[in-house]
Amino acid sequence: MRWHKRLLVAGVTGVLALTASACAGGQVRGAGGTPAPQQSGTGQSRSASSDGPANDSTFVYVPNLDVVTDWDPATSYSNEIVALSNIYEGLTRYDARTQKAEPRLALKWTAGAGGKEWTFELRPGVTFHSGKPLTAEAAKKAIERTIDKKGGAAYIWDAVDKIDALDDKTLKFTLKYPAPLDLIASSGYAAYIYDVGAVDTDGKKDAGTGPYTIDTWQKGKETELTLKAYEDYWGGWKPDQYKKVAFRVTPEITTAWQLLQKGEVNFVQRLNPQLFQQAGATDGVRTSQSPSFQNLLVLFNTASGPAKDERVRKALQAAIDYDGLVAALKGSGQKASGLVPDGLLGHVPGMQPKQDLAKAQQLLEEAGYGPDNPELKLSLTYAQGDDDQKLLVTLLSSALKKLNVTLQARPMTWNAQWDLGKKRGQDVFVMYWYPDYPDAYSWFLNVFKSADEPQFNLSYLKDAQIDAGIDALPELTATNQVRADETYQDLQRKIIEERAAVAVPYVQTYQRALSADVEGYVDNPAYPNVVFFYDLKRAA
Repeated sequence: MRWHKRLLVAGVTGVLALTASACAGGQVRGAGGTPAPQQSGTGQSRSASSDGPANDSTFVYVPNLDVVTDWDPATSYSNEIVALSNIYEGLTRYDARTQKAEPRLALKWTAGAGGKEWTFELRPGVTFHSGKPLTAEAAKKAIERTIDKKGGAAYIWDAVDKIDALDDKTLKFTLKYPAPLDLIASSGYAAYIYDVGAVDTDGKKDAGTGPYTIDTWQKGKETELTLKAYEDYWGGWKPDQYKKVAFRVTPEITTAWQLLQKGEVNFVQRLNPQLFQQAGATDGVRTSQSPSFQNLLVLFNTASGPAKDERVRKALQAAIDYDGLVAALKGSGQKASGLVPDGLLGHVPGMQPKQDLAKAQQLLEEAGYGPDNPELKLSLTYAQGDDDQKLLVTLLSSALKKLNVTLQARPMTWNAQWDLGKKRGQDVFVMYWYPDYPDAYSWFLNVFKSADEPQFNLSYLKDAQIDAGIDALPELTATNQVRADETYQDLQRKIIEERAAVAVPYVQTYQRALSADVEGYVDNPAYPNVVFFYDLKRAA
């Protein structure tokens, strides 16, 4: 496996009041059983237009964390997805409305040899920001460099045996085993096509083909990054599109909300439930709410400490107030059913967990703990500044206290929490997860496959039977989706119900606020927190 940094996902940093109720308590691809048919996609370039006055407005996006941690398109694996998705492009892009990979730098593609050969026809007339033309050879070099770097999400190309540039615009992949390469090529990480000779990891320039290019980058400044239109973009430009973009880092959500009300910014990536409700009734502001592929994982230490006892882990699962937590989120989260969110192959309906304190007490007593036994102390780490995770901790601490269990919870910055987790330094690790491309495989390979040196397998689960099931997923997804779906379901039951390595309380619902005069915004769960600025226009 190849690793770099995971997205530094933070929650809302406003006040989230506990309500009375809280205190009290689809598939991406078809599911046919036969080998996948020939796949293809088509698309057309947008024509450039110079009619009408140019739109000199700047679209201002308000993140609550640093915008860029890594400028290298090969190894990027963090917050910069929000910017790099507008600077770089892949062969395809996932369309959440059609639930398919759609054309981007590739106009069309075909799959053969049972999903082991893929041929992509590249879009003509595309240039890199360096000025060089996009060719099949240039695309081949970009992907090979990403593979060789072994950073970030480079594992998405693990199925690739070799890449050939058949001619100037034809790229052929030969795979070791069948895989859905059109979907893999739409990944938000490690799928960028770039000019390998123009990569600059200092952020002074970029090597992409996207509609925007770097204007300024000032690490640590409030306006950390600004982008400007790449005038020779293959899609052309129209007067009502935004040709300038700024990222204004604003850690406090209440401050971001005030800036939006004043008209100083255009997009706030997340509001707490109270502010989201207020935004819906505010002139000059509109809201957007949509389901995501991002869920909260509560990972239990299966390797050491009290949670090594399966009965303790199952007691912790039963102690979580799932209904109270979701009620307190007031629409910003939906109760999870298994590990895989709805809308992805492998989602299992009917696996919604429920609190059962009597069961939790019984399990703890069997393990030698509980009200009439010595106190059990458990350490837990979660994201500093994330009120949703803090709410989970508050409710769980209260429930466990009745069972003579003390939860020693520590809010930490992501890097500090992750460093401790890799040293197996806690009993419970709370974090978000979402797929690198729209496929459930990411949860299983990254979070639950055995690893001698843990990266994101922070339950430290080691199970040869589970590993074998995970290894079978890519080929099954490409050749027999009925079997793939069955395997996903079996794995979730083993991981959650039998091994009790994790609890999954909820799937996030994205709640955004933006200026009312912005048109064309569509949330795409495959690219968390990304706004594709080129698709927007400012209303007259």
